[in-house]
Amino acid sequence: MSKPIVAIVGRPNVGKSTFFNKIVGKRIAIVEDTPGVTRDRLYYEVEWCGRKMMFIDTGGIEPDTNDTIMTHIKAQAEIAIESADAIVFMTDIHAGVTADDREIATMLRKCSKPVVLCVNKVDSIGALPMEFYEFYELGLGDPFAVSSVHGSGTGDILEKLCEYLPEEIEEDDDEDKIKVAVIGRPNAGKSSLVNHILGKERMIVSNIAGTTRDAIDSDIENEYGKYTFIDTAGIRKTGKISDSIEKYSILRAEMAVDRADVCLIVIDATEGVTAQDERVAGIAHESGKACIIIINKWDLVEKETGTLENYRKEVYAALSYMTYAPILFISAKTGQRVERIYELINYVNDQASMRISTGMLNDVLNEATTRVQPPTDKGRRLKIYYMTQTGVKAPTFVLFVNDEELFHFSYQRYIENKLREVFGFEGTPIKLVIRQKGDNDIENP
Repeated sequence: MSKPIVAIVGRPNVGKSTFFNKIVGKRIAIVEDTPGVTRDRLYYEVEWCGRKMMFIDTGGIEPDTNDTIMTHIKAQAEIAIESADAIVFMTDIHAGVTADDREIATMLRKCSKPVVLCVNKVDSIGALPMEFYEFYELGLGDPFAVSSVHGSGTGDILEKLCEYLPEEIEEDDDEDKIKVAVIGRPNAGKSSLVNHILGKERMIVSNIAGTTRDAIDSDIENEYGKYTFIDTAGIRKTGKISDSIEKYSILRAEMAVDRADVCLIVIDATEGVTAQDERVAGIAHESGKACIIIINKWDLVEKETGTLENYRKEVYAALSYMTYAPILFISAKTGQRVERIYELINYVNDQASMRISTGMLNDVLNEATTRVQPPTDKGRRLKIYYMTQTGVKAPTFVLFVNDEELFHFSYQRYIENKLREVFGFEGTPIKLVIRQKGDNDIENP
């Protein structure tokens, strides 16, 4: 499903983030225990009366500011507005209608997107204060009274958004078709790769970072199978808003990854693995997607004996949480090794879809625990009673134990490595779910 997008905009300190947190039901602060994967989250999926929508939180807009940071924030908000299917415009009843509110309202009227006008901080119960009616002058229809702190009025906002938003776009249910997200930072060669695969100039290709503005789906069928390639958007650079561009490139990459079966992580061979590459790769890893690391522009790298293997080691050192992913060195420009991508896509998709019987899993588990004893703490030893597989894409295993606190990360990694040693699972993350004995029984997949 392709979910409709809602952007929350407004000037600073009107309560946008408080509203966002209230809508999604919790304070958004993502903390990952996987090294190198920590990242900001700009959006969150919300469901209301069976309708799913993606909310984007933005920084405050100050239309006429000369402050560099505020200019960046304004640019972020403009990108969010452009990406959105509907907009929540947040104002503050205590401040009244300000000049900045009027300018933002003018900008929103020009964007031709449906807008829900919210008057925030209406915290009292009973009749609306007279100041509320001033907001009609913004020309955006009937305003809604909201208290982001208490949550009052949020249901009315969601109801109105459901009237405005398009239905979710049904994805092609062809079970034989593999959806492939082509992700990476701007100018890594994503569109060039997809163009070579398709054999035509479907996307605009230039050396300006972020030429592709929206995710574009392209279907292809050949001797290897049926595929949908999703070329994820890079955002064009405006001035020096590189941080803003990166965040919204990542937002669109996340949404493409969510729809994909396999992710091609495209890295520019001439620049190596950058911090943004690590973040983009982390999106696919956290989402449990099968992955292939594509080193593009390999034809531009000067080579000598051992160059390829040394480069491979450097990539795995930078993406230490993704050593399960195969690496393919290509040139989208010349077509070098591009044909091998299909075989790898099929392979990692099959690996991510693999199911192992409970009997075989527990044979491996018994051998692993015999070879390396489970850890102890204060005289109490971890006992793993049994393991069963509960899902695929990513392969997910539930292990029942006597005390989950004793199941340290290092021993979990040991069990994961044993599963890979015996069964493969190349190209896919593995998820281990730890349950103490006595938890509710799991349902068979």
